[in-house]
Amino acid sequence: MGWFNIYAAVYNEEHKEILDLSQRYGKEFIWILATLVLAVFIVIIDSRFYFFFAYFVYAGLMLLLLLVLVLGKDINGSRSWFEFGNISLQPSEFAKFGTALALAGYLNNRRQELTKLKVILPAMGIILLPALLTALQPDMGSTIVFFAFFIVLFREGMSPFVFISGILMVILFFLTLLVDNFYLEAGLVAAAILLSWLSLKNLRIWLTGLGILILIGGLLFAFDHFVVKSMGSELILLITIVLTGIVYAYYIYSKKAIALLVIYLFLLGSVLYVNTVDFAFNHLLKPHQKERVEIMLGFKSDTQGSGYNVHQSIISIGSGGFTGKGYLQGTQTKFKFVPAQSTDFIFCTVGEEWGFLGSLTVIGLYIFLLIRLIVLAERQRSSFSRVYGYGVVSVLFIHFFINIGMALGLVPVIGIPLPFFSYGGSSLWGFTILLFVFLRLDASRTEYLV
Repeated sequence: MGWFNIYAAVYNEEHKEILDLSQRYGKEFIWILATLVLAVFIVIIDSRFYFFFAYFVYAGLMLLLLLVLVLGKDINGSRSWFEFGNISLQPSEFAKFGTALALAGYLNNRRQELTKLKVILPAMGIILLPALLTALQPDMGSTIVFFAFFIVLFREGMSPFVFISGILMVILFFLTLLVDNFYLEAGLVAAAILLSWLSLKNLRIWLTGLGILILIGGLLFAFDHFVVKSMGSELILLITIVLTGIVYAYYIYSKKAIALLVIYLFLLGSVLYVNTVDFAFNHLLKPHQKERVEIMLGFKSDTQGSGYNVHQSIISIGSGGFTGKGYLQGTQTKFKFVPAQSTDFIFCTVGEEWGFLGSLTVIGLYIFLLIRLIVLAERQRSSFSRVYGYGVVSVLFIHFFINIGMALGLVPVIGIPLPFFSYGGSSLWGFTILLFVFLRLDASRTEYLV
């Protein structure tokens, strides 16, 4: 399906043959043939190879990520590719496979220990190292994909608090851009007060803490209004939270109120995080990345500039209607309105030519694939195979979700391919290796790896 849609996306009247090697669809056919050979090679290797050489594969791919920073070819401002004649390879696509293997090797037999910091930190290191090296290229799309492996840690016993905190950080990031910081922080304080009331059995103690918060806050506001006149509401609120925690610390310590301590630390961390988001958004993101977020949130409507791709993508998908315009009949596709339509925006071709029904079919197939992989992962006898299986699921899910989300204007454009659909040899090979290694491990699930 990917091959046929690549043909439609870059269709050329002068080169109608789908096997024309001068066109992308012809080149993709060569990659597909090579992929079939690669898949056969993967499944005939003994499954224990992947177990015993997991760390070696990971180390080799990390070395490639380092080398590409020095020897790689600069394409569109990103040094992410090795060039060999007419062939370009992107090591970050293969690093996802290596990271899944290394994480599986490390977490093997450590399922019950992921509550311990000494186990969590090395696991996070395995994930963050390739993410950091990819960010240096810079390739923010691939960098974000590596964070999908935290789903694996959650499945294997990491505290839900850590996983949920990560999700909340993303939500808070966008809320900070949408809502005035003071009102957002006040809302966080109100939520913390409510959670404290629900967790405490003693109403008197809860009222005491609330009274301390109001008293300190009132005094600071009065001090600023009549004396300093320059602190600002956000700083006053932050100092109020810190001082309340210090005063209230005796109760938390004496009563061993762990739930209350967690709520307070979460509140303090959230407020500090909110105060740093503006800096990160304005100074760490590149101008084009910042613009994409602003366009997605509706702050800007630059349909001829940074928002052009998404605007044309939405028009293309919407024009397909319920059943689509028909194969090779898409006008948006034919006249090349959507840039990168054979790669990052390949889903536009599906939407325009196959309509809602075709789009629903493609999405349904991906969901079926993900569910099937979860079922396979859960039936593994080896924890190594199960962890690796969930690594495959996590990578495929984040690619599927973000790529289609980009095409629909639901997430910022970060440029990652749709698995097995977008044009590109590196991504096709990377996904094939990722998937077929797991199929090989599943075929040997009744055997012991050690």
